[in-house]
Amino acid sequence: MTKADIVEKIALGTGVTKLETEAIVEGFLNTVIEALKEGKGIEIRGFGSYKVRKKKARLARNPKTGEKVFVEEHYVPSFKFSKDFKAIVDKGLKEERLVVNK
Repeated sequence: MTKADIVEKIALGTGVTKLETEAIVEGFLNTVIEALKEGKGIEIRGFGSYKVRKKKARLARNPKTGEKVFVEEHYVPSFKFSKDFKAIVDKGLKEERLVVNK
């Protein structure tokens, strides 16, 4: 599913125009990016949480050449799904498989 698919699905479900929905989706994504750039976390109950994790400097290996490469300390965004989210996905896929296997 692409961002355009998400916009279309939300627009159909809410009755809001695609243009307005796209602005809302873009606004949400930009808000998440800006918060993470500032080192803030975001928690959406029942969905999950976004955080920034600090990765220590280390020696890595170039898989193509085998050469050792120094990787500086850096920060990476991460997302952790909530237990509710995981349970809903698991239940949905299990139910879908039951229907397909009949």
